[in-house]
Amino acid sequence: MGLLQAGVGALSSVLADQWRDYFYCDSLPVNVLVKKGTKRLSSKSSNTRASDNIITNGSIIAVNEGQCMMIVDQGAIVELCAEAGEFVWDSSTEPTIFYGGLERELKNSWDTLRKRFAMGGDTGKDQRIYFFNTKEIIGNKYGTANPVPFRVLDQNIGLDMDIAIKFFGEYSYRISNPMLFYKNVCGNVEDDYTRSKIDSQLKSELLTAIQPAIAKISAMGIRYSALPGHTTELAQALNEVLSEKWSNLRGVYIVSFGVSSMSANEDDEETIKELQKNAVFRNPNMAAAHLVGAQADAMKSAAANEGAGAFMAFAGMNMAQGTGGMNAQNLFNMDAVQQPVQQQAPKPQGTASWTCPQCGTVNMGRFCMECAAPKPQAAAGWTCSHCGTLNKGKFCTECAAPKPKGVPQYKCDKCGWEPADMSNPPKFCPECGDPFDDGDIK
Repeated sequence: MGLLQAGVGALSSVLADQWRDYFYCDSLPVNVLVKKGTKRLSSKSSNTRASDNIITNGSIIAVNEGQCMMIVDQGAIVELCAEAGEFVWDSSTEPTIFYGGLERELKNSWDTLRKRFAMGGDTGKDQRIYFFNTKEIIGNKYGTANPVPFRVLDQNIGLDMDIAIKFFGEYSYRISNPMLFYKNVCGNVEDDYTRSKIDSQLKSELLTAIQPAIAKISAMGIRYSALPGHTTELAQALNEVLSEKWSNLRGVYIVSFGVSSMSANEDDEETIKELQKNAVFRNPNMAAAHLVGAQADAMKSAAANEGAGAFMAFAGMNMAQGTGGMNAQNLFNMDAVQQPVQQQAPKPQGTASWTCPQCGTVNMGRFCMECAAPKPQAAAGWTCSHCGTLNKGKFCTECAAPKPKGVPQYKCDKCGWEPADMSNPPKFCPECGDPFDDGDIK
C-alpha cells in the first residue's frame, strides 16, 4: 500500500509541476529588505496543485525597477539578476513538456518521476526565489547620547583645541551586494525580512563609527558649525570607517548622512568666540577702533553719573592715557607704520632671476637659496650676423659662416662673469656691478 501511495504521489506531483510558473513581486515597501517570491495565480489558472519551492524549467520571473532577483537551488545561489524586465529560468532540473523538446523532456520527466518515487512521493528539492529591495532605505534616525570629541582647527588665529559636540539627524543606506546580504544577514527567510531586524545593529555601529569619522572631518579644517554643509564628506568618511563591517560583510553602504541639529558645550563655544574676537585685535587698526568704541561707551556712562562719579571716571581715563594704557592714537600710528613694511619689496633693477637646475627654485643671487647650488654660467660666444645663432667656435653651427674678426671676448675681472653675446656686452657686470673696460677683454 505504501509503494502504491508513493507512486501515486510521485506521478501526481510530476504532472502538477509540468506547468510553467510565473513569479512576480509587487513594489517592496521601505520597511521590507528581502521578500520570498511566490507563484502568481489567478482565478482561471489550472496550476493550483504545483509543489512548493519548485521552479519548473521555462518559468518566467518579472523583475521590477529597484529590485534584485536571486534564485537559490538546494541552498546554493545559482542565479542573480538586477536588470529590470522578464527573466526566463531555463536551467532548472525540473523538466516540463511545455518548454524544450518534447522527446527529451518526456525522458527527463520520467527520470524525475523515478526520483520522486524513491523519495516516497516527495520532491526531494528546495528551489526558492528572493527579491531584494535595492532602493535607498531612508528615514533612519540617529542621535549621539554622549558628546563626541571634535578637534577645532583654525589656521587664521592658530587655534587648536578639542571640544565636545552633540548632533542629531537621519541617514540612508542601500543594499549594494545582495549575495553578501543573503549569506551573512537574512539567509533563507520564509517570508519577509524587514529593516527592524537589522536597524538597531546598524545604528549602534554607526554611532560607534561617528567618532573616527568626525576626526577625519576635523583634520580637513572644517569647523563643527559648518558640518551641515559637508554631509557628503561625512558620509564618505563613515563609509571608509564602516567598510569592513557594512560593505565587505553585509553588502550595505551609506548613501547620505544628514545633520538636522548640532550643538557644542556652552563653555567651549564661549572660549572659541573669545579667542576669535581677541585674534582680530592683532590688527592694530582693529584694536584701536575697538578701543575708541570702548572709550566712547565709558564716556557716555561717566556722563550719565551724577556728582563726583563722572569726574572720577574722566580723571581715571586721563590717567590711563597718560601711562599709555588707553591711547588709541598709538595703535593707529602703529598700523600706519606697518602697512609700508607689509608691502612687497620692489624687485632689484638689473638683476635677472634664474631657475636652479637641481631643485627648480627661482633665485635672484649667485647661489640657490634652497640647495646652495651655484648659478649656472651662461655660455659665452658670438652671434652670427647671418642667422643669429649663438656660437663658441670659429664657424657658425647653423649656417657655417666664419666668426667675424675683431669680436672681443669679455670676462669680468672681478667675479668672472661672461656675457652670452660677446658682440653686445653690457656696460656694467650684472653680478658685481663692476664697469666693463679694456681690462675685461681677454
